[in-house]
Amino acid sequence: MTQRITICSGCRAADGQPQGDVMAAALQSLVGDLASVGTTDCMIVCGQPVTVSVREEGKAAYLFSGVDPASQVEELATFARLYADAPDGIIDDVRPCGELRFRLIGRIPG
Repeated sequence: MTQRITICSGCRAADGQPQGDVMAAALQSLVGDLASVGTTDCMIVCGQPVTVSVREEGKAAYLFSGVDPASQVEELATFARLYADAPDGIIDDVRPCGELRFRLIGRIPG
């Protein structure tokens, strides 16, 4: 099963521009076949754009918010690689993800 990364297309960056589609394309190019990257209309975390979810059947799921599309796409790709290597989705050391680790809203058990 392949992990699914979903980016809120309703979220807007600090400049007011929608970021989901551009961010999804950039992330997909970095993760290749490791994950399927797409967008959704709204994740209802509008106060902290941009919101991103990471999930895979049988694994813990993650929800990040306040992700900076200009500086954190590489960190999301790093997270995707760590997630792929974690059989149950639980990542013990997220320090390689840089500032992204401070954007985590929650981890949902698989």
